[in-house]
Amino acid sequence: MRVFIFLIGLFLFACESAPHKEEKARPKKTTVADIEEGIRAHISTVTEQSGGFFPLPFEGETINLKLVRVHTEYLSKLGATSFFACVDLADESGDVYDVDFFLTGEPGDMSVTETTVHKENGKPFYTWKQQEDKTWKRVPVKESGNRLMGVVEGTDSFIFRYEVTLPEMTEESRIWVPLATSDDWQDVELLTIKAPNPGSSSQEEEYGNSYLFYELGPDDSNETILVEYQVNRTEKSAYTEEGDDVKQYLKSCELLPVGGRFESIVNDVLADKKADSDLMKARAIYDFIVDTVRYRKAGQYGTGDANYACDSRSGNCTEFHSYFISLARSAGIPARFAIGAAIPSERNEGGVNGYHCWAEFYAEGKWWPIDISEGNKYTALSTYYFGHHPANRIEFSKGRDLIVEPLPASGKIPFFAYPVFEEGGSPSKVKTKFS
Repeated sequence: MRVFIFLIGLFLFACESAPHKEEKARPKKTTVADIEEGIRAHISTVTEQSGGFFPLPFEGETINLKLVRVHTEYLSKLGATSFFACVDLADESGDVYDVDFFLTGEPGDMSVTETTVHKENGKPFYTWKQQEDKTWKRVPVKESGNRLMGVVEGTDSFIFRYEVTLPEMTEESRIWVPLATSDDWQDVELLTIKAPNPGSSSQEEEYGNSYLFYELGPDDSNETILVEYQVNRTEKSAYTEEGDDVKQYLKSCELLPVGGRFESIVNDVLADKKADSDLMKARAIYDFIVDTVRYRKAGQYGTGDANYACDSRSGNCTEFHSYFISLARSAGIPARFAIGAAIPSERNEGGVNGYHCWAEFYAEGKWWPIDISEGNKYTALSTYYFGHHPANRIEFSKGRDLIVEPLPASGKIPFFAYPVFEEGGSPSKVKTKFS
Protein backbone atom coordinates (compact mmCIF):
# COMPACT_ATOMS: atom_id res chain seq x y z
CA MET A 1 0.00 0.00 0.00
CA ARG A 2 2.84 2.40 0.88
CA VAL A 3 4.53 1.61 -2.42
CA PHE A 4 1.27 2.37 -4.29
CA ILE A 5 0.84 5.75 -2.58
CA PHE A 6 4.46 6.59 -3.27
CA LEU A 7 4.06 5.85 -6.98
CA ILE A 8 0.95 8.07 -7.21
CA GLY A 9 2.76 10.92 -5.52
CA LEU A 10 5.71 10.50 -7.84
CA PHE A 11 3.38 10.62 -10.85
CA LEU A 12 1.66 13.79 -9.65
CA PHE A 13 4.98 15.43 -8.90
CA ALA A 14 6.24 14.53 -12.33
CA CYS A 15 3.12 16.04 -13.97
CA GLU A 16 3.39 19.27 -12.03
CA SER A 17 7.07 19.70 -12.59
CA ALA A 18 7.12 18.78 -16.30
CA PRO A 19 8.22 21.73 -18.42
CA HIS A 20 5.34 23.40 -20.39
CA LYS A 21 5.56 22.71 -24.10
CA GLU A 22 4.38 25.53 -26.39
CA GLU A 23 1.67 24.35 -28.80
CA LYS A 24 2.32 25.16 -32.42
CA ALA A 25 -0.16 27.72 -33.77
CA ARG A 26 -2.62 25.89 -35.97
CA PRO A 27 -3.34 27.48 -39.33
CA LYS A 28 -6.74 29.15 -39.42
CA LYS A 29 -9.36 26.91 -41.03
CA THR A 30 -10.60 28.48 -44.28
CA THR A 31 -14.36 28.99 -44.35
CA VAL A 32 -16.82 29.72 -47.14
CA ALA A 33 -16.93 33.29 -45.82
CA ASP A 34 -13.14 33.54 -46.27
CA ILE A 35 -13.39 32.37 -49.89
CA GLU A 36 -16.19 34.86 -50.55
CA GLU A 37 -14.11 37.63 -49.01
CA GLY A 38 -11.14 36.58 -51.15
CA ILE A 39 -13.00 36.66 -54.48
CA ARG A 40 -14.81 39.89 -53.59
CA ALA A 41 -11.48 41.51 -52.68
CA HIS A 42 -9.97 40.42 -55.98
CA ILE A 43 -12.86 41.75 -58.06
CA SER A 44 -12.99 44.98 -56.05
CA THR A 45 -9.25 45.63 -56.46
CA VAL A 46 -9.23 44.94 -60.20
CA THR A 47 -12.40 47.02 -60.67
CA GLU A 48 -10.90 49.96 -58.81
CA GLN A 49 -7.68 49.73 -60.83
CA SER A 50 -9.63 49.55 -64.10
CA GLY A 51 -11.81 52.61 -63.76
CA GLY A 52 -14.95 51.01 -62.31
CA PHE A 53 -15.20 47.85 -64.43
CA PHE A 54 -13.84 44.34 -64.14
CA PRO A 55 -12.12 43.67 -67.52
CA LEU A 56 -12.29 40.08 -68.74
CA PRO A 57 -10.84 38.62 -71.96
CA PHE A 58 -13.55 36.74 -73.82
CA GLU A 59 -13.70 35.46 -77.40
CA GLY A 60 -10.84 37.64 -78.63
CA GLU A 61 -11.91 40.87 -76.95
CA THR A 62 -12.15 42.40 -73.50
CA ILE A 63 -15.57 42.84 -71.91
CA ASN A 64 -16.10 45.31 -69.06
CA LEU A 65 -18.18 43.85 -66.25
CA LYS A 66 -19.87 44.74 -62.97
CA LEU A 67 -20.32 42.31 -60.07
CA VAL A 68 -23.88 40.97 -59.76
CA ARG A 69 -23.50 38.22 -57.18
CA VAL A 70 -21.18 35.62 -55.71
CA HIS A 71 -22.63 32.10 -55.80
CA THR A 72 -22.02 31.27 -52.15
CA GLU A 73 -23.58 27.84 -52.70
CA TYR A 74 -20.68 26.89 -55.00
CA LEU A 75 -17.72 28.29 -53.05
CA SER A 76 -15.42 25.32 -52.41
CA LYS A 77 -12.15 24.35 -50.77
CA LEU A 78 -10.14 22.20 -53.20
CA GLY A 79 -7.03 21.70 -51.07
CA ALA A 80 -5.19 23.16 -48.11
CA THR A 81 -4.65 26.48 -49.90
CA SER A 82 -6.62 26.18 -53.15
CA PHE A 83 -10.22 27.25 -53.66
CA PHE A 84 -13.02 27.62 -56.23
CA ALA A 85 -15.50 30.47 -56.66
CA CYS A 86 -18.34 31.05 -59.12
CA VAL A 87 -19.45 34.62 -59.75
CA ASP A 88 -22.04 36.41 -61.92
CA LEU A 89 -20.88 39.60 -63.65
CA ALA A 90 -22.87 41.73 -66.10
CA ASP A 91 -21.77 43.96 -68.97
CA GLU A 92 -23.30 47.31 -69.86
CA SER A 93 -25.86 45.73 -72.19
CA GLY A 94 -27.22 43.42 -69.50
CA ASP A 95 -25.56 40.19 -70.65
CA VAL A 96 -24.66 38.15 -67.57
CA TYR A 97 -21.54 36.00 -67.45
CA ASP A 98 -21.11 33.14 -65.01
CA VAL A 99 -17.35 33.13 -64.35
CA ASP A 100 -15.32 30.40 -62.62
CA PHE A 101 -12.35 31.52 -60.51
CA PHE A 102 -9.60 29.41 -58.94
CA LEU A 103 -7.77 30.97 -56.00
CA THR A 104 -4.81 30.11 -53.81
CA GLY A 105 -3.52 31.42 -50.48
CA GLU A 106 -4.66 31.89 -46.91
CA PRO A 107 -7.65 33.71 -45.45
CA GLY A 108 -7.13 37.42 -45.98
CA ASP A 109 -4.39 36.83 -48.56
CA MET A 110 -5.76 35.03 -51.62
CA SER A 111 -4.79 35.45 -55.25
CA VAL A 112 -6.60 34.32 -58.40
CA THR A 113 -4.75 31.76 -60.53
CA GLU A 114 -7.34 31.09 -63.24
CA THR A 115 -10.46 32.81 -64.63
CA THR A 116 -12.84 31.21 -67.14
CA VAL A 117 -16.23 32.21 -68.54
CA HIS A 118 -18.54 29.27 -67.78
CA LYS A 119 -21.90 30.60 -69.01
CA GLU A 120 -23.33 33.51 -70.96
CA ASN A 121 -26.91 34.42 -70.01
CA GLY A 122 -27.27 31.00 -68.40
CA LYS A 123 -26.05 29.00 -71.43
CA PRO A 124 -22.96 26.92 -70.55
CA PHE A 125 -19.80 26.62 -72.63
CA TYR A 126 -18.71 23.58 -70.63
CA THR A 127 -19.75 21.41 -67.73
CA TRP A 128 -17.74 19.67 -65.00
CA LYS A 129 -17.28 15.89 -64.94
CA GLN A 130 -15.56 13.94 -62.14
CA GLN A 131 -12.84 11.50 -63.27
CA GLU A 132 -12.01 8.09 -61.78
CA ASP A 133 -9.16 9.64 -59.75
CA LYS A 134 -11.76 11.99 -58.17
CA THR A 135 -10.43 15.06 -60.00
CA TRP A 136 -12.74 17.24 -62.08
CA LYS A 137 -12.42 17.95 -65.79
CA ARG A 138 -14.13 20.46 -68.06
CA VAL A 139 -16.30 18.89 -70.74
CA PRO A 140 -17.41 21.12 -73.67
CA VAL A 141 -21.14 21.60 -74.17
CA LYS A 142 -22.53 21.65 -77.69
CA GLU A 143 -24.06 24.98 -78.64
CA SER A 144 -27.67 25.17 -77.58
CA GLY A 145 -30.32 27.83 -77.42
CA ASN A 146 -33.18 28.67 -75.08
CA ARG A 147 -35.92 28.32 -77.70
CA LEU A 148 -37.20 25.02 -76.30
CA MET A 149 -37.85 26.80 -72.99
CA GLY A 150 -39.89 29.54 -74.62
CA VAL A 151 -37.21 32.10 -75.42
CA VAL A 152 -36.63 33.67 -78.82
CA GLU A 153 -33.40 35.66 -78.78
CA GLY A 154 -32.51 38.41 -81.23
CA THR A 155 -35.68 39.33 -83.12
CA ASP A 156 -39.14 37.88 -83.72
CA SER A 157 -42.00 38.70 -86.07
CA PHE A 158 -45.65 37.71 -85.77
CA ILE A 159 -49.26 38.72 -86.31
CA PHE A 160 -51.11 39.13 -83.02
CA ARG A 161 -54.91 39.00 -82.69
CA TYR A 162 -56.72 40.52 -79.70
CA GLU A 163 -60.37 39.45 -79.74
CA VAL A 164 -63.16 40.43 -77.33
CA THR A 165 -66.62 38.86 -77.37
CA LEU A 166 -69.21 41.17 -75.85
CA PRO A 167 -71.80 39.64 -73.49
CA GLU A 168 -75.58 39.87 -73.63
CA MET A 169 -76.32 43.45 -72.50
CA THR A 170 -79.56 44.88 -71.16
CA GLU A 171 -78.22 48.34 -70.23
CA GLU A 172 -75.92 50.99 -71.60
CA SER A 173 -72.32 49.77 -71.31
CA ARG A 174 -68.76 50.96 -71.81
CA ILE A 175 -65.49 49.21 -72.60
CA TRP A 176 -61.83 50.24 -72.56
CA VAL A 177 -59.36 48.12 -74.58
CA PRO A 178 -55.54 48.53 -74.38
CA LEU A 179 -53.88 49.40 -77.67
CA ALA A 180 -50.29 48.26 -78.26
CA THR A 181 -47.97 50.89 -79.73
CA SER A 182 -44.43 51.03 -81.09
CA ASP A 183 -41.36 51.81 -78.98
CA ASP A 184 -37.62 51.12 -79.13
CA TRP A 185 -38.21 47.37 -78.70
CA GLN A 186 -41.33 46.70 -80.75
CA ASP A 187 -42.55 47.96 -84.09
CA VAL A 188 -46.34 47.63 -84.08
CA GLU A 189 -48.39 48.08 -87.24
CA LEU A 190 -52.15 48.18 -86.70
CA LEU A 191 -53.67 45.92 -89.37
CA THR A 192 -57.32 45.69 -88.33
CA ILE A 193 -59.81 47.19 -85.92
CA LYS A 194 -63.34 45.76 -86.07
CA ALA A 195 -65.98 46.90 -83.59
CA PRO A 196 -69.74 47.59 -83.40
CA ASN A 197 -69.07 51.34 -83.74
CA PRO A 198 -66.09 53.63 -84.51
CA GLY A 199 -65.43 54.41 -80.84
CA SER A 200 -62.39 56.55 -80.05
CA SER A 201 -58.70 56.15 -79.27
CA SER A 202 -56.93 58.06 -76.54
CA GLN A 203 -53.71 58.12 -74.53
CA GLU A 204 -53.39 58.33 -70.77
CA GLU A 205 -50.98 60.99 -69.57
CA GLU A 206 -48.69 59.48 -66.94
CA TYR A 207 -47.23 56.55 -68.90
CA GLY A 208 -48.37 57.33 -72.44
CA ASN A 209 -50.47 54.15 -72.85
CA SER A 210 -52.96 54.11 -75.72
CA TYR A 211 -56.44 52.61 -75.54
CA LEU A 212 -59.73 52.25 -77.40
CA PHE A 213 -63.01 53.34 -75.84
CA TYR A 214 -66.51 52.25 -76.93
CA GLU A 215 -69.97 53.12 -75.68
CA LEU A 216 -72.29 50.16 -76.22
CA GLY A 217 -75.92 49.19 -75.89
CA PRO A 218 -78.13 46.08 -75.95
CA ASP A 219 -78.01 46.03 -79.78
CA ASP A 220 -74.25 45.32 -79.53
CA SER A 221 -74.76 42.10 -77.53
CA ASN A 222 -72.54 39.20 -78.60
CA GLU A 223 -70.68 41.37 -81.09
CA THR A 224 -66.90 41.15 -81.42
CA ILE A 225 -64.13 43.70 -81.04
CA LEU A 226 -61.07 42.56 -82.98
CA VAL A 227 -57.66 44.26 -83.04
CA GLU A 228 -54.94 42.75 -85.21
CA TYR A 229 -51.28 43.78 -85.28
CA GLN A 230 -48.14 43.01 -87.26
CA VAL A 231 -45.39 42.98 -84.62
CA ASN A 232 -41.63 43.05 -85.14
CA ARG A 233 -39.90 42.83 -81.80
CA THR A 234 -36.32 42.89 -80.54
CA GLU A 235 -34.99 41.07 -77.49
CA LYS A 236 -34.78 43.58 -74.64
CA SER A 237 -31.70 44.12 -72.49
CA ALA A 238 -30.38 46.85 -70.17
CA TYR A 239 -30.89 50.30 -71.67
CA THR A 240 -30.73 54.02 -70.97
CA GLU A 241 -33.77 56.27 -71.25
CA GLU A 242 -33.63 60.01 -71.66
CA GLY A 243 -35.88 62.43 -69.84
CA ASP A 244 -37.50 59.97 -67.43
CA ASP A 245 -37.68 60.90 -63.75
CA VAL A 246 -36.71 57.63 -62.07
CA LYS A 247 -37.73 58.96 -58.64
CA GLN A 248 -41.42 58.53 -59.57
CA TYR A 249 -40.75 54.77 -59.50
CA LEU A 250 -39.91 54.88 -55.79
CA LYS A 251 -43.40 55.92 -54.71
CA SER A 252 -46.04 53.76 -53.07
CA CYS A 253 -49.25 53.15 -54.98
CA GLU A 254 -52.37 51.00 -54.72
CA LEU A 255 -51.41 47.33 -54.25
CA LEU A 256 -47.71 48.29 -54.39
CA PRO A 257 -46.95 49.55 -50.85
CA VAL A 258 -43.52 50.88 -49.97
CA GLY A 259 -41.94 50.76 -46.52
CA GLY A 260 -43.45 49.08 -43.47
CA ARG A 261 -43.31 45.30 -43.66
CA PHE A 262 -41.63 45.47 -47.08
CA GLU A 263 -38.82 47.62 -45.73
CA SER A 264 -38.36 45.16 -42.85
CA ILE A 265 -38.26 42.18 -45.23
CA VAL A 266 -35.85 43.77 -47.68
CA ASN A 267 -33.58 44.89 -44.86
CA ASP A 268 -33.29 41.25 -43.82
CA VAL A 269 -32.68 40.13 -47.41
CA LEU A 270 -29.94 42.74 -47.83
CA ALA A 271 -28.56 42.54 -44.29
CA ASP A 272 -25.05 41.57 -45.43
CA LYS A 273 -25.19 43.56 -48.67
CA LYS A 274 -25.49 47.13 -47.43
CA ALA A 275 -22.21 48.10 -49.09
CA ASP A 276 -23.11 46.41 -52.38
CA SER A 277 -24.27 48.17 -55.54
CA ASP A 278 -27.96 48.52 -56.41
CA LEU A 279 -27.38 45.97 -59.19
CA MET A 280 -26.25 43.38 -56.64
CA LYS A 281 -29.07 44.29 -54.26
CA ALA A 282 -31.65 43.90 -57.03
CA ARG A 283 -30.23 40.44 -57.83
CA ALA A 284 -30.51 39.48 -54.15
CA ILE A 285 -34.20 40.54 -54.12
CA TYR A 286 -34.78 38.67 -57.39
CA ASP A 287 -33.21 35.50 -55.97
CA PHE A 288 -35.17 35.86 -52.72
CA ILE A 289 -38.47 35.90 -54.62
CA VAL A 290 -37.42 33.02 -56.91
CA ASP A 291 -36.55 30.99 -53.82
CA THR A 292 -39.54 31.84 -51.63
CA VAL A 293 -42.56 32.43 -53.91
CA ARG A 294 -44.35 29.61 -55.71
CA TYR A 295 -45.96 30.02 -59.12
CA ARG A 296 -49.52 28.90 -58.33
CA LYS A 297 -52.87 29.99 -59.74
CA ALA A 298 -54.98 29.56 -56.63
CA GLY A 299 -56.65 31.82 -54.10
CA GLN A 300 -56.88 35.51 -54.96
CA TYR A 301 -54.08 35.41 -57.52
CA GLY A 302 -53.81 37.71 -60.51
CA THR A 303 -54.59 40.98 -58.74
CA GLY A 304 -51.02 42.27 -58.59
CA ASP A 305 -51.27 42.76 -54.83
CA ALA A 306 -47.84 42.81 -53.18
CA ASN A 307 -49.39 42.17 -49.75
CA TYR A 308 -51.15 39.04 -51.04
CA ALA A 309 -47.89 37.80 -52.59
CA CYS A 310 -46.09 38.43 -49.32
CA ASP A 311 -48.71 36.58 -47.25
CA SER A 312 -49.43 33.65 -49.57
CA ARG A 313 -45.93 33.27 -51.01
CA SER A 314 -47.65 32.33 -54.26
CA GLY A 315 -49.38 33.78 -57.30
CA ASN A 316 -48.95 34.40 -61.00
CA CYS A 317 -46.69 36.88 -62.77
CA THR A 318 -48.55 39.89 -61.31
CA GLU A 319 -47.82 38.79 -57.74
CA PHE A 320 -44.16 37.99 -58.44
CA HIS A 321 -43.45 41.36 -59.99
CA SER A 322 -45.59 43.40 -57.59
CA TYR A 323 -43.72 41.86 -54.67
CA PHE A 324 -40.39 42.66 -56.33
CA ILE A 325 -41.40 46.26 -57.00
CA SER A 326 -42.51 46.87 -53.41
CA LEU A 327 -39.28 45.36 -52.03
CA ALA A 328 -37.04 47.15 -54.52
CA ARG A 329 -38.68 50.54 -53.96
CA SER A 330 -38.46 49.98 -50.21
CA ALA A 331 -34.71 49.48 -50.69
CA GLY A 332 -34.44 52.73 -52.64
CA ILE A 333 -34.19 51.01 -56.05
CA PRO A 334 -36.60 52.42 -58.68
CA ALA A 335 -38.73 49.67 -60.26
CA ARG A 336 -41.69 49.59 -62.65
CA PHE A 337 -44.29 47.29 -64.15
CA ALA A 338 -45.40 46.39 -67.70
CA ILE A 339 -47.81 43.87 -69.17
CA GLY A 340 -48.60 42.22 -72.49
CA ALA A 341 -48.50 38.66 -73.79
CA ALA A 342 -45.83 36.02 -74.37
CA ILE A 343 -45.86 34.31 -77.76
CA PRO A 344 -45.12 30.55 -77.88
CA SER A 345 -41.61 30.13 -79.30
CA GLU A 346 -42.24 26.81 -81.07
CA ARG A 347 -45.67 27.38 -82.61
CA ASN A 348 -46.62 29.38 -85.69
CA GLU A 349 -50.34 29.61 -85.01
CA GLY A 350 -52.85 29.04 -82.25
CA GLY A 351 -53.95 30.49 -78.94
CA VAL A 352 -51.86 32.42 -76.44
CA ASN A 353 -52.42 31.62 -72.79
CA GLY A 354 -53.58 35.00 -71.57
CA TYR A 355 -51.55 37.98 -70.49
CA HIS A 356 -48.03 38.00 -69.10
CA CYS A 357 -46.31 40.75 -67.12
CA TRP A 358 -42.75 41.68 -66.21
CA ALA A 359 -40.75 44.40 -64.50
CA GLU A 360 -37.68 46.61 -64.75
CA PHE A 361 -35.40 48.15 -62.13
CA TYR A 362 -32.95 51.04 -62.33
CA ALA A 363 -29.25 50.61 -61.51
CA GLU A 364 -25.89 51.69 -62.94
CA GLY A 365 -27.68 54.41 -64.93
CA LYS A 366 -29.79 51.89 -66.86
CA TRP A 367 -33.14 50.11 -66.78
CA TRP A 368 -32.69 46.35 -66.36
CA PRO A 369 -35.55 44.10 -67.58
CA ILE A 370 -36.43 41.08 -65.44
CA ASP A 371 -39.01 38.30 -65.50
CA ILE A 372 -39.06 36.61 -62.11
CA SER A 373 -42.03 34.29 -62.63
CA GLU A 374 -40.40 32.78 -65.75
CA GLY A 375 -37.09 32.55 -63.90
CA ASN A 376 -38.95 30.74 -61.13
CA LYS A 377 -40.63 28.27 -63.53
CA TYR A 378 -37.45 27.58 -65.53
CA THR A 379 -34.47 27.48 -63.17
CA ALA A 380 -32.04 27.13 -66.07
CA LEU A 381 -33.23 30.53 -67.33
CA SER A 382 -33.12 32.43 -64.03
CA THR A 383 -29.88 34.13 -65.08
CA TYR A 384 -31.19 34.98 -68.56
CA TYR A 385 -34.34 36.57 -67.16
CA PHE A 386 -32.26 38.86 -64.92
CA GLY A 387 -31.44 41.46 -67.57
CA HIS A 388 -33.50 40.28 -70.55
CA HIS A 389 -36.98 40.03 -72.02
CA PRO A 390 -37.09 37.73 -75.07
CA ALA A 391 -38.23 38.88 -78.50
CA ASN A 392 -41.36 36.69 -78.55
CA ARG A 393 -43.70 38.95 -76.64
CA ILE A 394 -45.85 42.01 -77.15
CA GLU A 395 -46.30 44.83 -74.65
CA PHE A 396 -49.73 46.40 -74.19
CA SER A 397 -49.15 48.91 -71.41
CA LYS A 398 -46.79 50.21 -68.73
CA GLY A 399 -47.38 51.24 -65.14
CA ARG A 400 -50.05 50.78 -62.50
CA ASP A 401 -53.13 52.70 -61.37
CA LEU A 402 -53.80 54.10 -64.83
CA ILE A 403 -56.10 57.11 -65.18
CA VAL A 404 -58.07 56.96 -68.43
CA GLU A 405 -60.73 59.31 -69.76
CA PRO A 406 -63.53 58.79 -69.08
CA LEU A 407 -62.62 57.09 -65.83
CA PRO A 408 -64.40 53.77 -65.16
CA ALA A 409 -66.85 53.76 -62.26
CA SER A 410 -64.47 51.33 -60.54
CA GLY A 411 -61.73 54.00 -60.61
CA LYS A 412 -58.12 53.71 -61.73
CA ILE A 413 -57.13 50.65 -63.77
CA PRO A 414 -54.68 48.59 -61.63
CA PHE A 415 -52.93 47.25 -64.75
CA PHE A 416 -54.13 47.12 -68.34
CA ALA A 417 -54.04 43.86 -70.30
CA TYR A 418 -57.64 42.65 -70.49
CA PRO A 419 -60.48 45.03 -71.36
CA VAL A 420 -62.28 46.96 -68.65
CA PHE A 421 -66.03 46.47 -69.20
CA GLU A 422 -68.92 48.04 -67.31
CA GLU A 423 -72.65 47.53 -67.78
CA GLY A 424 -74.86 50.06 -66.08
CA GLY A 425 -71.82 51.29 -64.10
CA SER A 426 -71.01 47.83 -62.71
CA PRO A 427 -67.78 46.08 -63.71
CA SER A 428 -68.00 42.70 -65.41
CA LYS A 429 -65.59 40.34 -67.19
CA VAL A 430 -65.77 39.75 -70.91
CA LYS A 431 -64.44 36.84 -72.92
CA THR A 432 -61.04 37.75 -74.31
CA LYS A 433 -58.90 35.66 -76.62
CA PHE A 434 -55.29 36.18 -77.75
CA SER A 435 -53.85 34.33 -80.74
